[in-house]
Amino acid sequence: FICYLRLRDRDHSLPYPPPSSNALIQQLSTMSITYSAISWADSGTLSGFSPKSVPFAIQSLPRSPFLNPNPVSSFGLSSSLQGSSIEFRLVLSKERQSLPFVVRNDHPQNADAPKQYTRREKKPFPVPIVDLRRASRERVKNNKDKPRRPMPPPKNGMVVKSLVPLAYKVYNARIRLINNLHRLMKVVRVNACGWCNEIHVGPYGHPFKSCKGPNASQRKGLHEWTNSVIEDVIVPLEAYHLYDRLGKRIRHDERFSVPRVPAIVELCIQGGVEIPEFPTKRRRKPIIRIGKSEFVDADETELPDPEPHLPPVPLLTESPVSEITPPSSEEETVSLAEETLQAWEEMRTGAKKLMRMYRVRVCGYCPEVHVGPTGHKAQNCGAFKHQQRNGQHGWQSAVLDDLIPPKYVWHVPDVNGPPLQRELRSFYGQAPAVVEICAQAGAVVPEQYRATMRLEVGIPSSVKEAEMVV
Repeated sequence: FICYLRLRDRDHSLPYPPPSSNALIQQLSTMSITYSAISWADSGTLSGFSPKSVPFAIQSLPRSPFLNPNPVSSFGLSSSLQGSSIEFRLVLSKERQSLPFVVRNDHPQNADAPKQYTRREKKPFPVPIVDLRRASRERVKNNKDKPRRPMPPPKNGMVVKSLVPLAYKVYNARIRLINNLHRLMKVVRVNACGWCNEIHVGPYGHPFKSCKGPNASQRKGLHEWTNSVIEDVIVPLEAYHLYDRLGKRIRHDERFSVPRVPAIVELCIQGGVEIPEFPTKRRRKPIIRIGKSEFVDADETELPDPEPHLPPVPLLTESPVSEITPPSSEEETVSLAEETLQAWEEMRTGAKKLMRMYRVRVCGYCPEVHVGPTGHKAQNCGAFKHQQRNGQHGWQSAVLDDLIPPKYVWHVPDVNGPPLQRELRSFYGQAPAVVEICAQAGAVVPEQYRATMRLEVGIPSSVKEAEMVV
């Protein structure tokens, strides 16, 4: 006998985070349960019942019975969850059958920061190779004996017109982010280690022994904190600028003749942003494929001369360092922090949408990024075992964190309180440096960063109290 459960809320919605089991039970008591039963008769025939709605009672259960995986999860019953899931047992008022029930929460209470791979580790593929090969075989099988369809942009050399305003929005969001960070860093202290690339947002540096720079063993891993610059917060990741994104790959002897620009700027240029300093080829007709990797440009002589088009929005420029002024009041600081956080989210969200259409490649061994269908041929990879690859990069599909690396720093629960303690390191959370700067300036932390910052975790006041935590 298998029973499938589906809850239907009448008047209430589940709160996040759940305040307590008793409060959640009190809210769930006003809900009804819709179930449908399926059974097999003695003769082997399948019999079913129409869905019914009945009231039910809830009994909270101890945690131990649900620690093991649910053996009937393959039949459609939810398995027990970890983190912030809450288990109950439903008791139907008519049949008095006890059934397990799990309340899921999409946002965990706390989570660890993304793993930072060492120089000896290779980045994992976003999609496993086995899945890529399986999808390729399915695609070839489905397209067999079918006429070849025309390639959509940007594979045919054209620009995706619907994404041009988004490219301008991402470009301006990056400029606003840089200008606002220059001002915020005058009121929010950001410390940088003089030996490694680690930074800390707060009045003074953290005491953790995590320095891996030169002579770190002599300093026992302690950092030497100094003043920071904007490049310590936003990683200056550059890529080669392509005049023709479908042209020939950059050779090793051309690595110094091709200009390099910030990778996010190159993505915006290929997405349709016109920058006079970095011209690019704009086709008005799709290319003509004559082979798997060969093509010719269509004849555009009969087309009229292109008219100079105005950008959807004017392009912003970075403010000179001499013109940067700190915010004059606390209200202006909070407003500036909110605007900075909004620009950070706009840049990342828009870049993720652009990467779905315009391919971005990253080396699996080093941080080198290339915006284009295929990576370049420059042999400048100096990562682990680069001699075996003759300095060539191991190109693979990039993810958003490869294009815009979020530099994670330790979250300071109370800026005006006591400093971080080395013994309580496991209780502190982490957040991207931009988010931590805005949070200390007074901005509201977005929901997706609350788990890694561990805002819902209580921090012991002393080491003796931490030893008593189970």
